[in-house]
Amino acid sequence: MNTLGIAACIGLAALSMAAPAFAQDAAAPAPRTVRLYSGEVPEAIGAGGADIPSVTIYAPLPERATGAAVVVCPGGGYGGLAPHEGKPIAEWLNTLGVTGIVLKYRLGPRYHHPVMMHDVARAIRLARSNAEAWKLDAKRIGVMGFSAGGHLASTAATHFDDGNAGATDPVDRVSSRPDAAILVYPVITMTDPFTHAGSRRNLLGDRPAADLIDLMSNEKQVNARTPPTFMVHTSDDPVVPMENALLFAMACRKAHVPVELHCFEHGPHGIGLGAGDPALAVWPAMCARWLERRGFLRKGE
Repeated sequence: MNTLGIAACIGLAALSMAAPAFAQDAAAPAPRTVRLYSGEVPEAIGAGGADIPSVTIYAPLPERATGAAVVVCPGGGYGGLAPHEGKPIAEWLNTLGVTGIVLKYRLGPRYHHPVMMHDVARAIRLARSNAEAWKLDAKRIGVMGFSAGGHLASTAATHFDDGNAGATDPVDRVSSRPDAAILVYPVITMTDPFTHAGSRRNLLGDRPAADLIDLMSNEKQVNARTPPTFMVHTSDDPVVPMENALLFAMACRKAHVPVELHCFEHGPHGIGLGAGDPALAVWPAMCARWLERRGFLRKGE
């Protein structure tokens, strides 16, 4: 990285460390929550809050908005949703002019695959099908995830489809393929010895079949249509081994998918935006530069 790039990263890192999270601008539109399904929820086993997936939409200031959006998948081992990997991430995206769409997906052990995959695919389709109403660019809808949410985001990047043109629901007619993927200390593989056992158990159950383990080991599902990917991990992550990120990055290289991977020497799991650690706090600035190169930060026509 050149001197100007280092200076920019340090400057943005200092801003990110000034407070534990990016506060929403008072003039920005108020966040609003939308159910993924307006009627009966497919695959639901109840009608409580845990059975109703939704997205909360954080829009940037209108004069700053680029039209790009990112669906954010918080982590939590597929058994919870970490608060610091949801709203604060959306508010950081807002500072870049990007709409942050925080996904509340269904969780194990109450739910198992493919429910979570269907929820993230639906969130991407919902954003794309509502592009005009939500003032978004349907060709700049990304996905981002942390830890187990990183596995879900990598699932969206490898298990998408182009939509069903004959579907009754117009949302199902559009593609679920994200235009970019951001994976932060992600779980990627379901295969030993590098998987995160708790995430695998919550996602696939206690005794998943070998073919299901392979199917959801997303490093094995990368192909030429996997979207450009940005990744962050720490080499001594004590919870999710860095090999998860390395496996996905190598698969992207093999498939000729653009990939950028930043492996930091030290850092605990679950660093979020990295505030409080000068070394780790530079990754949001690195990601912002990557998003700019991918066209996510330019104003739409």
